[in-house]
Amino acid sequence: MSELNKKSGSVGVFISIIVVVAIVAAFVIALLVNIFERKVEAKDRYVRVVEVTEDTTDPAIWGRNWPKQYDSYKRTALSTRTRFGGHGGSEALPAEKIKRDPWLKRMFLGYAFSIDYRDRRGHAYMLTDQEETKRHNVPQSGSCMHCHASIMPVYRELGDGDPLVGMNKTHAMSYQELNKMVHDMGHGHSVSCVDCHDPDSMQLRVTRPAFIVGLQKLAESNAPVPAIPSIEIWRQGSRKTPYDPNVDGTRNEMRSFACGQCHVEYYCSSGMPLTYPWSHGLTMDGAEKEWNETIINGERFYDYKHTESGAEILKAQHPEFELWSQGIHARSGVSCSDCHMPYMRDGASKVSDHWVRSPLLNVNRACQICHHDSEKEILARVDSIQQKNHDLLQRGGVALMDLLDAVQLAKDSGATAEQLKPALEFQRKAQWRLDYIASENSMGFHAPQEAARILAEATDYARQGQVEALKLSK
Repeated sequence: MSELNKKSGSVGVFISIIVVVAIVAAFVIALLVNIFERKVEAKDRYVRVVEVTEDTTDPAIWGRNWPKQYDSYKRTALSTRTRFGGHGGSEALPAEKIKRDPWLKRMFLGYAFSIDYRDRRGHAYMLTDQEETKRHNVPQSGSCMHCHASIMPVYRELGDGDPLVGMNKTHAMSYQELNKMVHDMGHGHSVSCVDCHDPDSMQLRVTRPAFIVGLQKLAESNAPVPAIPSIEIWRQGSRKTPYDPNVDGTRNEMRSFACGQCHVEYYCSSGMPLTYPWSHGLTMDGAEKEWNETIINGERFYDYKHTESGAEILKAQHPEFELWSQGIHARSGVSCSDCHMPYMRDGASKVSDHWVRSPLLNVNRACQICHHDSEKEILARVDSIQQKNHDLLQRGGVALMDLLDAVQLAKDSGATAEQLKPALEFQRKAQWRLDYIASENSMGFHAPQEAARILAEATDYARQGQVEALKLSK
């Protein structure tokens, strides 16, 4: 009986070993299959379900080929808010900056921004918000659509195939006229996939003619460009062929160029074709110098005349690309996409997150890749920088209001336009600097020291203008 038990035990052990080996073998095979599938997934990142071309401006069509990117892009329709920016409400349009900071409304008197000036929303709203703004209560140029619509097919149509020629025609068109053309041609979409990606290779590229011309002016200047090393390389060559970001730019630079096409300072009105003022570099001072040197109809360039004072005012747009270029992140090779579209894992794939938003809402992937500090510490550092710049901005606003009060007092005392010129010139300088930071969407974070310098100069010029005006009052 014991012999039988021994034989039965041996058989049981043998069967157990076979079962364990089978389980291990199955696990190893499953693991190898999974690894193989992941490698294939990583290698073949997408399958073209539909063909897309240069005229495919609907992002939903691109989304059939690249669903991961499209899924995250759709999230730009969600409300997001940080302490110093964004839209966190549920109303049809975001809150008005000019109601929160009334000095902004007075600063913009004579310009459409005094009618309607709101917080930003996500990219999904960039066209509809522009179409619904009350700034259309006064005539607006078609150039304003340059950065709000997927407009390249329309430029090609207007320019008989040459997008630069087409773009240069739009400043003379009304916003309503060009907007109708965009929709009639089936391109009534916010800036889309085709604006940043080649439809054949999916490589990053820039499409906006004004950006390309602006970079060419920058390259031909002697201005330092530590954030764009490819320009320095181009400058060392023959310069026979103009700098072309799509040819000469590096892949890492393209991850900022794609954003810099639109997040910049520019002139957008009926007076002249859309212009990026980079012939003296990417600094605030360089842009001011170019605008001061620009002559239209025999007069020095200005965006509008201030209703109260009569000063010839420069209106800044949203110079994120320029201010970023003056900061430590740019000098360190950190691109816009690294922070606002950081890489994320999706299975075996590594893709850029197309939910374009503040890195403060995505600290783990946007900041902690480089900064090995706690999220709390990183947020505290950013808040400290932004709070200081916000305080400087508000002080500048107070100083500018005091300048306007002093100008009005001088006028009431009988001061002539000629006598007021020095004070109004200080207003132009002060307001340009205040607006440069107020309209830039990082509250100084993109280049903290540069932003603080600009705001300090704004207050200084406003106070100097106030003194000049007070000299004329009785």
